[in-house]
Amino acid sequence: MSIQKSQIEAALGTVMEPDLGRDLMTLGMVENIAVDEAGNVSFTVVLTTPACPMKEKIKNSCIDAIKAAVPEVGSIDVNMTSKVTSSCSHHGAHGGHGNHDGHGNHGAHGGHGAPQKIDLPNVKNIIAVASGKGGVGKSTVSLNLAVSLAASGAKVGLIDADLYGPSIPTMVGLQNVKPEVLNQKLMPIEKFGVKMMSIGFLVDPETALIWRGPMASSAMRQLITDVDWQELDYLIFDLPPGTGDIQLTLVQNLAISGAVIVTTPQEVALADVAKAVTMFRKVGVPILGLVENMSWYELPDGSRDYIFGRQGGEKFAKINALAFLGSIPISSSMREGGDVGTPAIIASPDAPTSVAASRVAGEIARQISILNANCSMN
Repeated sequence: MSIQKSQIEAALGTVMEPDLGRDLMTLGMVENIAVDEAGNVSFTVVLTTPACPMKEKIKNSCIDAIKAAVPEVGSIDVNMTSKVTSSCSHHGAHGGHGNHDGHGNHGAHGGHGAPQKIDLPNVKNIIAVASGKGGVGKSTVSLNLAVSLAASGAKVGLIDADLYGPSIPTMVGLQNVKPEVLNQKLMPIEKFGVKMMSIGFLVDPETALIWRGPMASSAMRQLITDVDWQELDYLIFDLPPGTGDIQLTLVQNLAISGAVIVTTPQEVALADVAKAVTMFRKVGVPILGLVENMSWYELPDGSRDYIFGRQGGEKFAKINALAFLGSIPISSSMREGGDVGTPAIIASPDAPTSVAASRVAGEIARQISILNANCSMN
């Protein structure tokens, strides 16, 4: 008796996507089911991000479901691939249904004097990485997030939005590189598979930037709109610390898919994080979750020294109903990576810090996929 394709479809219809709570067939995640005469089966599962932490689990669930439903099956060949989903914030600005004019232009937030929304039609998801205060390692987290997502196979861009103290050029060892201009657009600088843009590529590293609010806002718009990003799955913004002009300009003018907040376990840092959380909630930007950086220092004997206190970030996330995206320990490899221009995640991928940073990147990609799926179902 030959195996029918419908039997395979029925079996895969029982496999749930763990995050989205629906089966793979309903979600349209299974393609190219083929059964040969010998009863061997092959098909493709299309994940919502190449950084999916559940990849192996989903694959094994598919194989188990087919074996249980069709015991006479031969070999089962599952090809895992991915297609990053687009943020719903592209289809009408945050939370407002009435402010889309049908031409892909997002109506501005409130009032006639508000600037036009910046539209980036080729960018599927925009992630803002923010912190309430400086010195919590936000740029390091942004860079390692970008590099990790790119290493998983995603198309990634990174904007260093700290106009007053741009650090990304130094962290990737490109202090003296200037972007090319083609067709009146700046070409992003590419390294470690990530397309990058920073004010640091455009001005002399020695020049102190003293800009007033409106100047900073217009420079920020240029970094976004005058760059030829082409197609991106994720565009990551490394925001300056705090909740000032630049942050507000960005969150009001860009269709941000979600924000990631970085803190250390310290009480002082957490007081400032509360302000950042309030800002994003006020303007209707979904918060993907909180990353606790510099969580502990790993001693040579493997024990941990909790220099800045213990689990402050995790507790804060719980109290404020935020997803906790993970803890990243403090390590000299992370600091050296930033100083010598090779991110730790590439220089020493097996170090505990790098493993933790990769895990956080997967978690962020996962939260975006859940957000996108939920809003496309609504």
